[in-house]
Amino acid sequence: MNDIHILDLPDEMLRIIFNKLNATDMLYSLVNVNQRLDRVVLDPLNVKYLDFVTKPFYIRNLSIHAQILHKMRENILPRIKDKVKKLTVDPISMKFILGVVRYSQLYSLPLIDYKPKILLQHLSNDTSLHLVMNQITHMNVEGFLDDNELLVEDELNIFAMILSFSRCLIDLTYRMHYSRKYFRMPSLIISNTCCLSKALTKLTIYVNIFDDCLYLLNGCLEYLSTLIIRINKIDRSSLSIDRTKKLFKLKYFTLTTPRHTRSYNEELVPLLRRMVNLEELTLYLSVVRNNSTYVDGDELYDDVLKYMPRLNKFIFNIHTYVAGYRSINLPSNIDIRNSFIRRGYPSIDAWADEKFILSRNNCHVYSLPYGFDDFLFMTSCFQGSRFDKVRKVSFYDDYSLEHQFFTIISEAFPFLQHLIIYNSSPLINNQNYASKSISFNHLAVLDILDAHIDYVVQFLSDKNTHLPHLADLAVKYEKLVVATNNFTNNTTRRNCTNIKCLRTIEQFVRAENFDSYFPSL
Repeated sequence: MNDIHILDLPDEMLRIIFNKLNATDMLYSLVNVNQRLDRVVLDPLNVKYLDFVTKPFYIRNLSIHAQILHKMRENILPRIKDKVKKLTVDPISMKFILGVVRYSQLYSLPLIDYKPKILLQHLSNDTSLHLVMNQITHMNVEGFLDDNELLVEDELNIFAMILSFSRCLIDLTYRMHYSRKYFRMPSLIISNTCCLSKALTKLTIYVNIFDDCLYLLNGCLEYLSTLIIRINKIDRSSLSIDRTKKLFKLKYFTLTTPRHTRSYNEELVPLLRRMVNLEELTLYLSVVRNNSTYVDGDELYDDVLKYMPRLNKFIFNIHTYVAGYRSINLPSNIDIRNSFIRRGYPSIDAWADEKFILSRNNCHVYSLPYGFDDFLFMTSCFQGSRFDKVRKVSFYDDYSLEHQFFTIISEAFPFLQHLIIYNSSPLINNQNYASKSISFNHLAVLDILDAHIDYVVQFLSDKNTHLPHLADLAVKYEKLVVATNNFTNNTTRRNCTNIKCLRTIEQFVRAENFDSYFPSL
């Protein structure tokens, strides 16, 4: 058989191959090889969207990366400057990529992996400021703050600065990932009479508290029609603003929260009622109630949906946690499903505790097809289904479970990557596991810090569970010592082989066999 050279392939096939490559690698390696490769590689379809986020290999070899970016700046970017429409950069690549040439067609600028202080410096650069002010219509800002760093006043004003200077910006994604201790974003505490932008129509943002959401909807974004917001914690608001003003321009609203809220009726319901022209609504909530019942279709319609006459799409996952007395009459799964069906929402599923046990009960109700990447606050009332989209599950319960329950979980979430378990009760029949082990073929992160020792054994023993890609484990050290028999138990060794990150609460001195037990650490 004759060997086939890459240049023997047709242009269309070359384009397909090149589209799979990192932009930096493709341009650095293939430009100036010959005229044909130049023509294909520098085709407008190949260079209109360029991603220069530094790969892990180059982070460990920054001198090599700097040489590559220098060549890009000097020899390649001047040739494609009028073809580029979107540039994705990080703090390492930005100084090489921006400020070299003028990108006449550039409209989208994602800024990735920034710390606030560095981001502020880069945005204050004349070239960056000119782009943001006069050209960029779409911007994505994603950054982080280390646990030991404190915010300073200038860093808190990045969000307001971007909107104030951006004359053309219509779509902004702003996600700063702070630790729990520093999650608050005081930059959003702005004057309720200040208009930050008359151009922005779509905002995707992470904020800390419910007040931040109310500020954003209080007139500072005059033409906002789409708000996608993730609120860390929804508590009672203390703001003295008009809480009844209708939000006529808002048409698409998504609200998700990773934590329980006790303020659903007091805060969320009044806000949602103001959205009288809403066309699409997405909610991801966990509602805590005392001596009440589950959120069902009838309650949602009477309290919220009937105030949205233009609503044509409703995506939701609503968890209700009820604490109270046994005398409360709780609806059955059938009752909950029927409450949605009679209100015009037949594509739903629900599972709930129908009798009080330990004076606390749970209910999950969600639209189908399931529309989220995670499934939080799962409990033992889960009855199984299939969720191909879900990558993260958190399990909160006080009831004892059986080995078989995790078989149901593995089948329901075949592509699960991140699992969190909060359960202090022992497993039922933990000495009588099924002979066939459970497989979580994609699970990379396992958090069992707040789980009974039985769960540590359940997941680390390869007789019970097969975890071929487990790389990140959170567990209390003393439980790990017991489960592994002081790092000598061979049945738990295999699932520990690929772990690259081990998170424990307490500091510890490594045992004699620790390093050989975790060779990838």
